[in-house]
Amino acid sequence: MRTIELLAPAGDLECLETALYFGADAVYVGGPMLQLRAANVGLTMAQLAQAVETAHHAGRKLYVTVNCFAQNEEISEAGPYARELSALGADAVIVSDLGLISEIRKAAPSLPIHVSTQANCCNYAAAQVYHALGVSRIVLAREMTLPAIAELRRQVPEELELETFVHGAMCMAYSGRCMISAYLTGRSGNRGACAQPCRWRYTLQEETRPGEYFPVWEDERGAALLSSRDLCAISFLDRLAEAGVTSFKIEGRMKSPFYVATVVRAYRQALDALARGEMPDLPTLFAELHTVSHRTFSRGFYFGEIPSESAADDGYAQDCVFAGVVRAAEPGFITFEQRNRIRSGDRVEVLSPSRAGDAFTMGTMTDPQGLPTDDARLPAALYRAACPFPLSPGDILRLRRSKTRT
Repeated sequence: MRTIELLAPAGDLECLETALYFGADAVYVGGPMLQLRAANVGLTMAQLAQAVETAHHAGRKLYVTVNCFAQNEEISEAGPYARELSALGADAVIVSDLGLISEIRKAAPSLPIHVSTQANCCNYAAAQVYHALGVSRIVLAREMTLPAIAELRRQVPEELELETFVHGAMCMAYSGRCMISAYLTGRSGNRGACAQPCRWRYTLQEETRPGEYFPVWEDERGAALLSSRDLCAISFLDRLAEAGVTSFKIEGRMKSPFYVATVVRAYRQALDALARGEMPDLPTLFAELHTVSHRTFSRGFYFGEIPSESAADDGYAQDCVFAGVVRAAEPGFITFEQRNRIRSGDRVEVLSPSRAGDAFTMGTMTDPQGLPTDDARLPAALYRAACPFPLSPGDILRLRRSKTRT
């Protein structure tokens, strides 16, 4: 288990630093072009250079997603872009399009290529072909079972690495290839602009009753019949490792630093326990994963087809609210950046690489003007407060809310 890579997402530099601080071995980010996410989670070239420097300074790796399905006019851009990424020191690019793989390999032969899950590689013959093209890693199709992964591992060269998703949102379409958003809104999920219509609420209209709309209910939170549950593989990471997977990937380049910190920390703790020959404390880790926004957890396809009664999503839930980020600390005091309103008297919990759930009652704070206040209500403003715990910059503050679901 010590050779397993924990790979985290980052939509901006703050999430990158958070992922590294909470224990990720590598981080994947999008750049200014050809990445399969909305433009607001794509770093500029200057930011990519900073991201590479930050990751390498911490002794970790930085991968760049180049995973959209390219159009004719974009093919000529791939080579120069790959040379830029190689010059910056990116440790690999994640690519789905066969044409882009060819162009990148020719333009930057020393830049490692990881085949994206969007390429839906789900058999050893396809993996062998990708390896022959110079690919160093396959991000396996999410539809693969554990036995299928093990068989693929046996049939491909030892140096070909295998990566698979272990946590986060799952797409209802095959390996993410969906046209619903493009059809309904003109925004293609295959071009990084998915409007997520599978998670909208729908109604039925009976043919002889035009204008009468009947809601489709699952429970009191509404309906999301087309949407999938979230993947959570924290309880069988050892099985994935036994099957031959060497990189465990967390989904979520559009998630908050709170989400990234919580999920990375939970999986870091699970992997470290397994490396010591111990069983992870799963009840505690599941409780931590429930503190951030998520849908009901599923084991995905790893143990076979998803049962129909557990395939549909039943809405979002989270047990805690992202309250702030510690920016400075001194004995007995912290300065935090507000992310959600905190009032004096609130019970504030702490999340750091070494602790989770320790709580203290917030007292009177000092606002950005140096004045005492009982209400930290200015978004992103810096507040100073007493804290009984020795914290560090990068630690997270959260507020617990009533549970909506187990």
